[in-house]
Amino acid sequence: MSITLTDQDKLTLRTAAYGAVSLLAAADAAGKPHKIATTGSIALASATGLVGHVLADKSMGVNLVGKSVAELADHVLPALTAAMSLLKQQAPAEAGNFRSTVIVAIEAAAGTHQGRPSPTMAEMTRKITEALDAA
Repeated sequence: MSITLTDQDKLTLRTAAYGAVSLLAAADAAGKPHKIATTGSIALASATGLVGHVLADKSMGVNLVGKSVAELADHVLPALTAAMSLLKQQAPAEAGNFRSTVIVAIEAAAGTHQGRPSPTMAEMTRKITEALDAA
């Protein structure tokens, strides 16, 4: 069975995944947001399956700007839930792939710190996971 996602569906997936990494970078209290963003993006680029193909597409349209972390979160957290709902309906096996891909990316990004992630990063990780599981 072939799965066809619309351009809007693909944009939602990319916004959710890359947005999760951006949120974690924005929550970095230690001042290494570029390292977090790079590490998380590399993890996303390593995805396989339908999710990997969608995340590898460099199409324009992903808007991850905001004047605050709150504005970014208002955009990204609902996109994470929407992406999971979409995939659960159209490609249930890919929903698990998407979730694990995002979790690996944020864990890899959080692992750029020596020792434990800061409380701020741990809380953002919790919010991202909660949004993934809300669908």
